[in-house]
Amino acid sequence: MTQRHETDYEVIVIGAGVAGIYQIKRLLDKGIRATVLEASDNLGGTWYNNRYPGARFDSESYTYGYSFSPEVLDEWHWKERFSSQPENLRYLNFVADKFGLRDNMQFNCKVEAAYFEENENIWRLKTGDGRELTCRFVIMAVGLLSQPTLPKLEGINDFKGPSFHTYYWPHDGIDLKGKKVGIIGTGATAIQIIPVVAEDAGDLFVFQRRPNWSAPLNNSEISKEEMADIRSRYDKIFDICSKTPGGFVHRPDRRSFYDVTKEERIALWDRLYDEPGFGIWLSNFREIFMDEAANAEFSEYIANRIRQRVKDQVVANKLIPKDHGFGVQRVPLETGYFEAYNRDNVHLVDLAETPLERVTETGLRTTAQDYDLDVIVYSTGFDAMTGAYDHIDIRGVGGTKLKDKWEDGPETFLGMLVHGFPNLLMPNGPQSGSASTNYPRGIESGVNWCMDLLEYIWSHGYQRAEATAEAEADWTHEVAEMYKIMLMRKAKSWFTGYNSNVKGHEAGRIRYFVYNGGTPKYNARISAIAGNDYEGIRFAGDPASQPQEPEKSLA
Repeated sequence: MTQRHETDYEVIVIGAGVAGIYQIKRLLDKGIRATVLEASDNLGGTWYNNRYPGARFDSESYTYGYSFSPEVLDEWHWKERFSSQPENLRYLNFVADKFGLRDNMQFNCKVEAAYFEENENIWRLKTGDGRELTCRFVIMAVGLLSQPTLPKLEGINDFKGPSFHTYYWPHDGIDLKGKKVGIIGTGATAIQIIPVVAEDAGDLFVFQRRPNWSAPLNNSEISKEEMADIRSRYDKIFDICSKTPGGFVHRPDRRSFYDVTKEERIALWDRLYDEPGFGIWLSNFREIFMDEAANAEFSEYIANRIRQRVKDQVVANKLIPKDHGFGVQRVPLETGYFEAYNRDNVHLVDLAETPLERVTETGLRTTAQDYDLDVIVYSTGFDAMTGAYDHIDIRGVGGTKLKDKWEDGPETFLGMLVHGFPNLLMPNGPQSGSASTNYPRGIESGVNWCMDLLEYIWSHGYQRAEATAEAEADWTHEVAEMYKIMLMRKAKSWFTGYNSNVKGHEAGRIRYFVYNGGTPKYNARISAIAGNDYEGIRFAGDPASQPQEPEKSLA
């Protein structure tokens, strides 16, 4: 019989963002000895770290918030349809403080390594402050976009002025009035930043590596009367989210693209373009995601809308992607982004024509000229999905490194377990339901499923749970097969594991990072697996003759 050893905690959660907050809430509700380890000096994850101007939801605020507490739903008033970063952070603090979660979180506590001890069936974690903590279960709540990347540029440390990745935007702000500012990148983050910085900067130079499609956010305030109406409909709102592929309130148009006239298609697109949020993407015809001709027609429609908004047609055409169609990778939503290029102080530098050569002491050098700058902002994205895992030395059975196992792309069971890494759970892992949907809706499903699994383990007296190799292989194959019908397979995006800043991810083999089956199908699948005694998971550890619960916290 395997001996049961005492541990510091029954469960350790890594990360105090949206997922970690809900996860520790569920654990504490059960009285489990648990803690959250967070590398930053406070909770909030994405909404704590990303302080750049313009940061906000692209999900409707009332669909992004937690659904688990009627009290929170009744007490919190979302002020904007798409809430800004400061308000989002206040919301997460409100939730944590309301339920007393902060006392079970350890800040400035970066996890550097996590090793599975096979003879004891425990995890041993090493932290940046020199401590070693043990637990039976590790729950990874590290976030999908939490590992920022910088471009591979010579002289990146030579610049004498302030320079930083958007993830590390100074928390106390930075005065850009009258300054010469350079922003490298035109992805989702830059699309939010550029219109705001343009209003303050003396001159703003946008160094575009690859253009991205974008559509209007169409944000607005939420009145007290509208918020009261939203509160009365929360059950219906969350029910709609559970039944749509993306987990949003936007439902796809069930008509066939080819069953309506071109005039009818344009009428639909005109309406969706002027409505709030992701409707232009997710309330569209399904063929735009799978059919080359349909996507090309729709992409040309969006291109024409861009041309209408940008006065200089040379600039407009540089802002229109040529290497992929609209909607085949996650669509950034914007407020006045294209109009920013109509300003005299905003200058687009197309790096496809004049590539960057290096960072200098005074700015940036392209093949055409030197740009003297006061501030350089790197809006160059993240090592998505697996990056946060790769930066922790995670070792499973036989000392196998998770980073090595995932070198060519993640292999998971349901996006929540990994063969060879027992007692490691990922409620929002790569290939899970939250990877390509409205994030908190996927998180709640993932956390709830993981909690049900833990209760199953505890009630049966098991000490070890691990996905089988066969179940993992089948799930990974299923995820990969779904890419074959989606145009996203051709896009250079984090959906396919592309990242020009990360060695080995520049191009070539597709990495199957996201589950494309949609929210209803995913939730039905994981529920069926749970209902079938967690088929695909091998349990071990000599279950006791009577069910046993873990030792509970005295807190």
